[in-house]
Amino acid sequence: MTLTASDDAPVPVGPSLSMFDPVFVGIDEFGEPVYLDIVYHNLLAGGESGGGKSGLLNNVACTATLATNTRMVLFDGKLVELGAYRDLADAFVGYDIDHALSVVRRLLTVATNRYRWLLGQRRRKVLPTDDLTVIVTIIDELAVYCTLLGTKAQQEEFATLIRGLVFLGRACAMPVVAATQRPSWDMIPASLRDQFGYRAAFRCTSRNSSDIVLGQDWADRGYNAVDIAPTNPGAVLLLAEGGIPRLVKTAYLTDEQIYHIVDYAEWIRRPNNPAGRDGHRRDWDMAA
Repeated sequence: MTLTASDDAPVPVGPSLSMFDPVFVGIDEFGEPVYLDIVYHNLLAGGESGGGKSGLLNNVACTATLATNTRMVLFDGKLVELGAYRDLADAFVGYDIDHALSVVRRLLTVATNRYRWLLGQRRRKVLPTDDLTVIVTIIDELAVYCTLLGTKAQQEEFATLIRGLVFLGRACAMPVVAATQRPSWDMIPASLRDQFGYRAAFRCTSRNSSDIVLGQDWADRGYNAVDIAPTNPGAVLLLAEGGIPRLVKTAYLTDEQIYHIVDYAEWIRRPNNPAGRDGHRRDWDMAA
């Protein structure tokens, strides 16, 4: 075949996935798709074990693994909920409070540096056109680091640092996605909860727990996660900023599907990660 000028012309690359795009999380009770703008919001999920919190976290994590210019920092006290992504993450924190504190401190340093950069740019938030990576922090079971590991002082320090990260991360492309099966006022005070623009209440064991996730008095107004049937995992009352809770069925990924996505993500990221799948991640460089 003879090549013509048009045959030899550059082929435009198709659109790629970006964390600045809305993330698909499921469908509502009317069958309409539900998307969340994760980058400029934080997401809090709470509810009893088996309610479907990990499914929501996996939707976000799988999107982040495939999104361009995106990095992940993962906290997983059980190791297996987010363990599939450990070789794709800049940091994977397991059952280690000292490591957890070190990582959060560094995240706060990065966030502070980004705000200094924004000040120099005379702007208030990071834009998709900026040459900055999105750093998604995902915490599975917040209670492990706030009430179980380490000393009381370390637990309180972790909770304080996380509050700072949730407060700062929203405008500098460092969103926080956190989940707990123990929603309580000492774990999620209103000052922390209100920093999460998105709140997802999976089935809860009490009206109080439902309100701790969604906000005060929502149960009295008819939005009570206790009413979610235990035979309906993945059903959640989802509250977005300025709205009212809506009943959503989150998308579910099997372990096999998750690892297929992870394998593909590792393959497409290989040029920037020579360690590949041998478990030796590159040195962690979280410079903004």
